[in-house]
Amino acid sequence: MGDHALLILLSVASLSLLPGAMPLQPSQAWSLFKLRQLLGDPPVLGTWRNYTDFCYGGDYKTASAFVECYEDSVTQLHIMGEPGARPLPTTFSIDAFFTTLSRLPDLKVLTLTNLGLWGPLPGGKISRLQKLEIVNVSSNYLYGELPRGLSQLGSLQTLVADHNMLGGKLPGWLKDMPLLAVLSLRNNTLQGTLPESLKDMPSLRSLVLASNNLSGNLPELSNLQVIDMANNALGPKFPRLGRKVASVVLAGNKFSDGLPADMLASCYLLERLDVSGNRFVGPFPAALLSLPSMEYLSIAGNRFTGRLSGNASCGENLRFVDLSSNLLTGSLPGCLLAAPGKTVLFSANCLSTGDDSQSQHPSPFCRNQALAVGIVPEQGRKKSGAKAGVVAVIVLVGALVVSAAVVFVVRKARLPKARPARRLVEHASSAYPSNLLADARYISQTVKLGALGIPAYRSFSLVELEAATDNFQVSSLMGQDAHGQMYRGRLSNGTPVTIRSLKVNKSQSFTRHIEMISKLRHRHLVSALGHCFQYNLDDSTVTHLYLVFEYVHNGNLREGTEGRKLSWGQRISTAIGVAKGIQFLHGGIIPGLFANNLKITNILMDQNQVPKIGSYNIPILSETMKSEGGAGSKYPPDRVPNGDKIDMYDFGVILLEVISGRPISSLYEVEMMKEQLQSALTAQGPSKRSNLVDPAVSKACSDDSMRTVMEICLRCLAKEPTQRPSVEDVLWNLQFAAQVQDDSRSSEESPLSPSQPHAQSAHD
Repeated sequence: MGDHALLILLSVASLSLLPGAMPLQPSQAWSLFKLRQLLGDPPVLGTWRNYTDFCYGGDYKTASAFVECYEDSVTQLHIMGEPGARPLPTTFSIDAFFTTLSRLPDLKVLTLTNLGLWGPLPGGKISRLQKLEIVNVSSNYLYGELPRGLSQLGSLQTLVADHNMLGGKLPGWLKDMPLLAVLSLRNNTLQGTLPESLKDMPSLRSLVLASNNLSGNLPELSNLQVIDMANNALGPKFPRLGRKVASVVLAGNKFSDGLPADMLASCYLLERLDVSGNRFVGPFPAALLSLPSMEYLSIAGNRFTGRLSGNASCGENLRFVDLSSNLLTGSLPGCLLAAPGKTVLFSANCLSTGDDSQSQHPSPFCRNQALAVGIVPEQGRKKSGAKAGVVAVIVLVGALVVSAAVVFVVRKARLPKARPARRLVEHASSAYPSNLLADARYISQTVKLGALGIPAYRSFSLVELEAATDNFQVSSLMGQDAHGQMYRGRLSNGTPVTIRSLKVNKSQSFTRHIEMISKLRHRHLVSALGHCFQYNLDDSTVTHLYLVFEYVHNGNLREGTEGRKLSWGQRISTAIGVAKGIQFLHGGIIPGLFANNLKITNILMDQNQVPKIGSYNIPILSETMKSEGGAGSKYPPDRVPNGDKIDMYDFGVILLEVISGRPISSLYEVEMMKEQLQSALTAQGPSKRSNLVDPAVSKACSDDSMRTVMEICLRCLAKEPTQRPSVEDVLWNLQFAAQVQDDSRSSEESPLSPSQPHAQSAHD
């Protein structure tokens, strides 16, 4: 149909409007259909017909595509495609697209997400939309630098362009946008330092630049309320903040100075502080625990020192505290120990807690480590710097001794050759975990020495394992599969264990396998404790390999959703734990383990309701099958095609059960529930979504939290592996869902335009 004919048809259709209603200008209706054509007639716009009354006919509206008008002109346009949309064809022209958009001169709110848009943003065309207040172009393929034309949008208050490929430096001309309050450019390729002119933006309240390539010190951010700079290379100095700040996320950067205690103590509105995974040193300001608004505090994976007092006070809103992997001494504050409903993590310090579930180092360890990174205790400040250097050398020598002991144990087990000492030393003496590893706080050397609350990895004797299983009696047998037998046992110190017995081939080499297995230690894995070899007495060859794992005895996740009925918040927290376990398997060890055949019945729950993946793709298992004539796998675990996406699909099936509380036993059931999820997500209002959730928890679910979990579940179950999200994307969404569930006020406190609530109402 020609453009002229389309205009005539739209004009005739407008005669059917209710008396008194003003029809949409034909030129703007034409522009909307032209946009649909330029987008390749996507399914999300399937309800747009030639006779559609965009302003006053609501039949065409869906939660993913709708228009709002004032009188005869479009003021809001929302088009939200399916997650994981591929780039539009090469015939797509972003210039033509924004030229057409500019024919909607009264447009104030624009949402274009997951549509496959690609190309550089055309600043000249965008600058024509002078009335724009809110723009969201997230999850597309936009690249290039932010165009200068944006600075001409004098009414723009919110700009969100997360999950694109925008690059270059953050421009200094942003200060020319007087009303800009929210700027979010998460997960792009921005680089360089941030402009000092950010401090000259009095309206800016929320700045989200996480997961880019930014570096250097942050400028003064005293006007901001929300700051998220996670996963960059920023530092070393902590930024200057204002007293109205509510959320500061600086995890995964290169901050190495101490925290400014006086400045933070005056931030009475601060609700969230996450500085985990940096290089902070110096005393931990315990006053942070008592800030009146503080809800979430994480300092994990740094080198904070100081002596905590059991009498320290906590704020009444505090819900999550992670002090893990620091150099803290003293006693854990009583307000954290006696805190029902709160999550408190504090492993790998030198605290006197009386809690065996979160293992601690002896006090000398923290003192020596503090000296090794240049932190001198008060009583030792008058002593010479040379002595501190000597202590540092002693610590390093101690690490070498530990490494030598490991080499001795491996040689004693008659492995062909010990691992190179250089690799062992690197792992034993590293002051900071490698940034290649995905979950550093759990795979550093301190974790290997017991930070998980389990014994350090070691070599066992056959006599020990026979005693633990009553000489491998049938009563100790838990089951068997193609790989071998599984036994339940108890070590001489009372530790319950699971022992897997494998019959091996004489030609197999064990060195690399034992090295891999020794790294399988993570909070959300059933972790390896050690191994044992059984030898042929005639030729001293290995005949059996025994792998010793921790024993988790509190049921599996399916039982948690069916029987004990975990709450909605607990279910999200459990899903986050499983995702972190998957993240560790993929990137926390080198090479990673993929295609792990994840099932909800293999997600075991410990006594603290912490989920642990109980079965994963260990290379030696597939080799053992091959050696016995089995099929095994034709790919190594680290080279399975789309192995990471296979795990994401399996995780999606687990999420389905977590959401619904119903067991799923076939692909047919998965497909049926996928359709129900899709229908619920596009439904008006939350009732249809609520009906899909386990009735035992649905009444307590926040709709935003429920929607977020359903959306990421649906993305995990995409048929095309390339359309499934990364585990990092899954984690971010689940953590967002958990935060929304914990604080339903978050949407009200977001500093958006007054137009935003009206836009949101169209969804619900």
